[in-house]
Amino acid sequence: MVARLVIAAPSSGSGKTTVATGLMAAFTAAGLAVSPHKVGPDYIDPGYHALATGRPGRNLDAYLCGPDLIAPLFAHGAAGCDLAVVEGVMGMYDGAAGQGELASTAHVAKLLRAPVVLVVDASSQSRSVAALVHGFASWDPEVRVAGVILNKVGSDRHEALLREALDEAGVPVLGALRRVREVRAPSRHLGLVPVAERQADAVESVAALASRVREGCDLEGLLALARSAPALPGEAWVPGLESSPASPSSSSSAGRAEDPSVRAGYSAGPGRPLVAVAGGAAFTFSYAEHAELLRAAGAEVVTFDPLHDEQLPDGTAGLVIGGGFPEVYAPELSANEPLRKAVADLASSGAPVAAECAGLLYLSRELDGKPMCGVLDADARMSERLTLGYREAVAVSDSVLAPAGTRMRGHEFHRTAVVPGAGPTPAWGLHKPERRVEGFVQGNVHASYLHTHWAAEPGVARRFVERCTP
Repeated sequence: MVARLVIAAPSSGSGKTTVATGLMAAFTAAGLAVSPHKVGPDYIDPGYHALATGRPGRNLDAYLCGPDLIAPLFAHGAAGCDLAVVEGVMGMYDGAAGQGELASTAHVAKLLRAPVVLVVDASSQSRSVAALVHGFASWDPEVRVAGVILNKVGSDRHEALLREALDEAGVPVLGALRRVREVRAPSRHLGLVPVAERQADAVESVAALASRVREGCDLEGLLALARSAPALPGEAWVPGLESSPASPSSSSSAGRAEDPSVRAGYSAGPGRPLVAVAGGAAFTFSYAEHAELLRAAGAEVVTFDPLHDEQLPDGTAGLVIGGGFPEVYAPELSANEPLRKAVADLASSGAPVAAECAGLLYLSRELDGKPMCGVLDADARMSERLTLGYREAVAVSDSVLAPAGTRMRGHEFHRTAVVPGAGPTPAWGLHKPERRVEGFVQGNVHASYLHTHWAAEPGVARRFVERCTP
């Protein structure tokens, strides 16, 4: 039993991230162990959540993982915590296009049997706020909208009018935040700048959010509401039971903000292949469960930074390069010629390499004219077109991640292009919203734009580790 709240909003831009991150930080500062979660495939907000709580930010995506896995994944991430705060995505009822409620904040709230707090941008309205909240609260009777936090309130008089209107609607006001200069992270072509790129400023921003929320919100009332959530049925997801061979220490890092394997000089234990995972400011996109699955499958997982480390970790037997912003750091990545050569040599040796989005760019010949690793016969560049959305995919051929015919769901989110978009042996055949092949399978290299969540297909991690040699 974990106390829990879902922070939702009528639309994007209402202040969900401000409120959710501020609540996480405020409750953590009050001595509670807070488990942070984000609805949907977003990688950046969970970085701020992790900074606010000292625990890994985790995603709950009912499209990528399936509805049945949401409560088990939540229970896994929130184990041992006093409180879980779940930040929603877009508007509360907005989900996967053409799929009804699937993957919406409302859908996840129902799967978690969690009370919802609606964050409303109250600027330019007074009594109308009651109609807005009433509509959201009554649209789906299975969704429990149990409170409102008013954002961008102009004055004491404005707040009084809003509270009076909401008294008539029967939904309690649990906070009111004044219309002041927003405490926010800077943005660029794909949204917020990740924490790893602005660590000191991000710490200051999160502290300011905590102070603002403490002053404007009823923390005791919100905690009482969270504690009213009923018990969740079923068992928590356990990566050690999904991937084998598991060891008693395989999932012992669950819930810790840091992995001791990142310390300098760490090497794999006897019989356990070492999988190097790209990190640092250029490669910030990853799901916490991926490393847990790799460990559960028998690997040691070590993080390295392609911006600064000139060699792969000693004994690297497999390489995972996730998403991020290599386009921002193309000159620095290119300048690290020793590491680029080490990556190319590892790939040519036949070691398994899994590259996703940013990793695909890094393995290309060049990115915006800057030499990259040259593993793939492809060139990458920035594009004017934003590619965004969920995808249904099938593995075109056997690879280090999946046998041919494996069906997975994924997500694309990039403003770059790779030419050609697929190799002689593509990685995926995409079926929705358009039919095309995408990515590269080249020896034991799997490179693609598609972000997938390995918890949905735990055989991915097991297959990858089996192809690593100690």
